[in-house]
Amino acid sequence: MTAGRIRSRAEFDRWWAGRHAAGRFEVTRIGLDELTGWHFDDATGNLVHDSGRFFSVEGIEKRVGGEPLRSQPVIHQPEIGVLGIVVADFDGERHCLLQAKMEPGNVNILQLSPTVQATRSNYTKVHRGARTRYLELFTGPRRGRVLVDVLQSEQGAWFWRKRNRNIVVEVDGAVHAEPATDDYRWIPLSLVWELLRTDNLVNMDARTVLSCLPEPVTGDGATAGALHSDDSVLSWFTEAKTWCDWHARLVPLNQVRSWRRTPAEIAPTGERDFRIIGVRVTAGNREVSEWTQPLLEPAAPGLAVFVVRRIHDVPHVLVQALPEIGLLDLVEMAPTIQLTSAEDAADIPEPLLKDVATGGHGQVRYDTLLSEEGGRFHHALTRYQIVEVGDDFPVEVPPQYRWLTTRQLIALLRHGHYLNIEARSLVAYLHAL
Repeated sequence: MTAGRIRSRAEFDRWWAGRHAAGRFEVTRIGLDELTGWHFDDATGNLVHDSGRFFSVEGIEKRVGGEPLRSQPVIHQPEIGVLGIVVADFDGERHCLLQAKMEPGNVNILQLSPTVQATRSNYTKVHRGARTRYLELFTGPRRGRVLVDVLQSEQGAWFWRKRNRNIVVEVDGAVHAEPATDDYRWIPLSLVWELLRTDNLVNMDARTVLSCLPEPVTGDGATAGALHSDDSVLSWFTEAKTWCDWHARLVPLNQVRSWRRTPAEIAPTGERDFRIIGVRVTAGNREVSEWTQPLLEPAAPGLAVFVVRRIHDVPHVLVQALPEIGLLDLVEMAPTIQLTSAEDAADIPEPLLKDVATGGHGQVRYDTLLSEEGGRFHHALTRYQIVEVGDDFPVEVPPQYRWLTTRQLIALLRHGHYLNIEARSLVAYLHAL
């Protein structure tokens, strides 16, 4: 037995309440003109950090041929960060070493996070703060046995080609049984799956890493009972990328049309979308205790839904090949329904999927409201749902959609840039179910 292990939901709740009580967290909204260490570049209008590191707010433009279609601000963070979870076996059960971590954009400040969640600027201490705990278990000679190591994308609607290293390593539990501080605990994986059902508890970075955990495959392998073979799925996805007739490029922020910059914010002039705001942060348990930064604030929660049905008695998930302006390869596999804060169910062209989105078709098996990246987004929420449909939902679907088995989805996560961040969150819930 060790004090660093959680054994039940009741123990977790007591520890979690203690972390909230012990924390010294304060996030105050300020004007962009009050940010310290940040400035608007005279030539481009881009909002950048004085060090030239961390991230910047720039412009992005969608074009067909030489004609611009739309432009918007975008977060440009070219560094590849580390999102890492350490696992170990205790008494024959797999545990994850997770931390209670504050992020300024979280609706409830504190959320359950990976063992390591750090940008390159963080772990190389550009901010002159404290070292990143446990980093050596992922990158140095003391690194654990690697179970997962893959580059994955983040929100294609708001980031420009953002990637993070999703990595899981296994260590000897007897050696690492005692966590470094009270902010860390060993939590049984079975309990982690249960915690995914609680609103705004498991953060986005933990969800994407958990989704990449390999699943044991028995019998005929990942394609057993699949409607489409792996080769057919990959060919469909490759062809889907060719359907996108537009491209995206970075432009100076001062060339973005239909947006206005004031001392307080950067906001759209009319349509519902998002805005760029500033915050001042105080956090007693972070590498740096005080700082200011910009955050992207969506206008409303988004929606991400996996439609699931049995085909020949094998569960299948309906995914779509979805282009997003900030993705490295423009197109990734996305949830059956994915709506940003600028969209609603009325924007869905397929009537049956519109019925699913509005609760008029199928049985909801999973329904949780969760935060997106709290380090870059302010109160960005997405309602995640898994909806089971019956034989009345057609197997034949429009060309941009494909039915995949859950095993096929999990197998694709061994590789980067197949499933987008919203789909990966839902795959984590499929693990849980």
